[in-house]
Amino acid sequence: MTIDTQTIVSVSEANQNFSRVTRIADRSGQAVIFKNNKPKYLLLDIDSNPLLDMTDDEKIDVVAARILKRYREAFEDLAK
Repeated sequence: MTIDTQTIVSVSEANQNFSRVTRIADRSGQAVIFKNNKPKYLLLDIDSNPLLDMTDDEKIDVVAARILKRYREAFEDLAK
């Protein structure tokens, strides 16, 4: 996952100023909340996120394609 540094907020800042986090998500489509210097939570703008509009079957197709691409060589070896 690629994270735009302009969308990063610490968990303590998100706790103290959640409206700022929502403005970031409104502007960028998402806000990434870090905990212990690692990405932990993702706040999404539902209106601008195409994954949320997908049906379950479409989501399965995306995941299956990703798995096939990542492990193509292993699947080809198994097919022999």
